[in-house]
Amino acid sequence: MGTTVFERFPPADATITESLRDAKHAPFWLDDVERPSYPALAGSAQADLVVVGGGYVGLWTAVRAKERDPQRSVIVLEAARVGWAASGRNGGFCEASLTHGHENGLSRWPEEIEQLERLGLENLDGIEQAVRRYGMDVDWERTGQLAIATEPHQIEWLEGDGFLGQDAVRSEVHSPTYLAGNWDREGCAMVHPAKLAIELARVATELGVVIHEQSRVTGISGSGRQTVSVAGGATVTADHVALATNVFPSLLKRNRLMTVPVYDYALMTEPLTQEQHDAIGWRNRQGLADSANQFHYYRLSADNRILFGGYDAIYHFGGKVRAEYEERPETYRKLASHFFTTFPQLEGLKFTHRWAGAIDSCSRFCAFYGTARSGRVAYATGFTGLGVGASRFGADVMLDKLAGVDTERTRLKMVRTKPIPFPPEPAAAIGVNVVRASMDRADHNEGRRNLLLKGLDAIGMGFDS
Repeated sequence: MGTTVFERFPPADATITESLRDAKHAPFWLDDVERPSYPALAGSAQADLVVVGGGYVGLWTAVRAKERDPQRSVIVLEAARVGWAASGRNGGFCEASLTHGHENGLSRWPEEIEQLERLGLENLDGIEQAVRRYGMDVDWERTGQLAIATEPHQIEWLEGDGFLGQDAVRSEVHSPTYLAGNWDREGCAMVHPAKLAIELARVATELGVVIHEQSRVTGISGSGRQTVSVAGGATVTADHVALATNVFPSLLKRNRLMTVPVYDYALMTEPLTQEQHDAIGWRNRQGLADSANQFHYYRLSADNRILFGGYDAIYHFGGKVRAEYEERPETYRKLASHFFTTFPQLEGLKFTHRWAGAIDSCSRFCAFYGTARSGRVAYATGFTGLGVGASRFGADVMLDKLAGVDTERTRLKMVRTKPIPFPPEPAAAIGVNVVRASMDRADHNEGRRNLLLKGLDAIGMGFDS
């Protein structure tokens, strides 16, 4: 078994320890903003559409619903605070891909891949247009994304349009670990995650949407109009319901085994000095991601901090979402170590924040869609870490389905099919962790996938990203 560059050239333990000494255990993005509050639902209410969940999927659904029909009454119910979960904790990569990358889409829907990529770019353009139209203060930067090879076997994976050899990629971003790169200039924008959620909520309310925080939905009932019940006894009766609960347990039993929560971890540095920024280049401010199975993603914030996250993806037995899973010192130390291997010239830089969040992972690695209760309830979930951009597309799919209309979106095989469900425990935990070990082994064996991974590929269980 070989080693990776992060094992061959680790920084000193003292460098890691000192960099993390004062890091606050909190998502930087949520620490960086003031969030307006919305009242909890009290009593009973009526609406044309109820949206369950106040993250990106739910907020885009509310906004897009009002854009389609300004007279439609829309209520959003959020269990905690708007954007507090994945929508306020992610890396802020707003990608065009609807399929978790070209290769994942090509392997599953080869006959649709060109159409899916066109629709993905149109969706990203639509987000950018909304940012401009509504004057949304979200630190939007359409800088693209630079994929990086840090091991020789990864170089051929990046060949094609946008390819950069070693000298060219290092001229973009100065890292001794970079062997090659591929710059997708149009397919990704950088955004402040929490600001995007806050601004979507602002736009929604200005369009007439009513938002209720601290209003946890406990169930849906009714044979015609649906009654949505909220903890504490409040209810909303509505013609249609859009479920945007993502990583949290589905309100539909049929979807309980379709996703699992996988924890992702991130660090944020203090702002770079001009000298530190000069030392790494990065003048074009692209999002960066390396090419291993266990990959890192990193980007610059508006005030020139570096977010560095990824690599470890941790599943806990039982598939629960719990705050205690967010503190994992060994992962934060690993991320800090890999950061200083990537940028040894930044030794002495401190991390100000460390945090984690749960990703709604499904076996095909991208969202799936459907309806229930005679078409009165719709859902979009399973974004598997790529929902910042795809959430708007998911909102449009749900609204199409609730309206019962035939559109280019609803005709897609990608939209009409479902992923393979995960097995119940203990098989889920065993399977996820064995697959994770196999992917790590592939990264240490020139990318060669073992029989388990090849078998999962053959039955459509993904794990190629």
